[in-house]
Amino acid sequence: MSGRPYPRVTVTKKCERFLDGGHLWVYGGEIVGREPCENGAIADVYTENGKYLGSGFYNAHSKITVRILSRNANDRYDDKKFFARRVDYAVRFRLAVLPPEDFACCRLIHGEADGIPGLTVDRYGPVLVSECLCLGTDLRKGEIYRALIDRLRACGEEIDVLYERSDQPVRKLEGMEDYTGFFAYDGLKSDTDGKVNVTENGVVYEVDYVHGQKTGFFLDQKYNRQSVRRLARGKNVLDCFTHTGSFALNAAMGGAASVTAVDISSDAVALAKANAARNGLNVDFITADVFDLLTDLKRAGKAPYDFIILDPPAFTKSGATVKSAFRGYKEINLKAMRLLPRGGFLATCSCSHFMTPELFEKMLDEAAHDADVRLKQIEARGAAPDHPYLRGVPETGYLKFYLFQVL
Repeated sequence: MSGRPYPRVTVTKKCERFLDGGHLWVYGGEIVGREPCENGAIADVYTENGKYLGSGFYNAHSKITVRILSRNANDRYDDKKFFARRVDYAVRFRLAVLPPEDFACCRLIHGEADGIPGLTVDRYGPVLVSECLCLGTDLRKGEIYRALIDRLRACGEEIDVLYERSDQPVRKLEGMEDYTGFFAYDGLKSDTDGKVNVTENGVVYEVDYVHGQKTGFFLDQKYNRQSVRRLARGKNVLDCFTHTGSFALNAAMGGAASVTAVDISSDAVALAKANAARNGLNVDFITADVFDLLTDLKRAGKAPYDFIILDPPAFTKSGATVKSAFRGYKEINLKAMRLLPRGGFLATCSCSHFMTPELFEKMLDEAAHDADVRLKQIEARGAAPDHPYLRGVPETGYLKFYLFQVL
């Protein structure tokens, strides 16, 4: 591979196997040699025997020192057409896998799964909200944003705003400062109130994309909410960790006999209440710690609910806390299983990629054993297809959703 224009990084056999298995990250501890390379620039990755493994963004500040962009030795990354192609592929994929009505409210770019490391872009009607967590991408984000806006407008989509929410702690690990703000380009607005209404599954939500969590709304559970809606008819539903109220509102839309939604955050409860009123849906709300509430309900000797939904925040964001997270997930699922009447239903989720499907299922089996129940599986799902799972990169397949009857 003589004549390559990019600095060379040489990696271990272990890293070679990792990349050959489909992953896209080179950790600093697997590098055995490197030529001088600027942070955020492109580096070529080779084995010690001189085999070319791919090229990607280099950053010595990060534990993930190289994020592979391509394994094609003919690609040139100073060519703006490279990222325009990646944007085009991402948009075409959503148009292919989503119903037309869902394209107006979806994830357009899902980081490594779409070949643009560390970049998330969610669409809420005329508003795009981005998050950038990779230095190499950050240095080229203006070029990527312009290509995305042009691509959407070319197929007749109205885009008025692009707001960036790059304010996650991981940016510090990449050597970047936090950044939030409106992107200026070809008629985009920057004088909005930071809120927009969107419709998902026929439910209308107000999304606060300036102050809300992440990009303002969690789109990945879109079709899992439909599963809950189908099952909710005639049931007394308890939606735990309700956040925006999305599962609760879908249950109410599905004809549930009653719906109660719980969250420890009074702000989340206020938002969920507003969403229920916006849709004319009857939902009861409780501000409480879910762990304590389930304990109190069991202690009261009642089983007022025959369908419980558990959609907690990630209990672990690192491999070091997986054991603690396992205990947390087990506790909350055990409490729900003990509270449900026999023949009741349980929807349970995890959004941490460190809690692998195998580990999550092990937790469920242990909780069922301790609760002296059996689980009849109805569905096992992941994220909606606009959050694609790239095989070989488990971090892109983080969401687990299970639906059971409890026997």
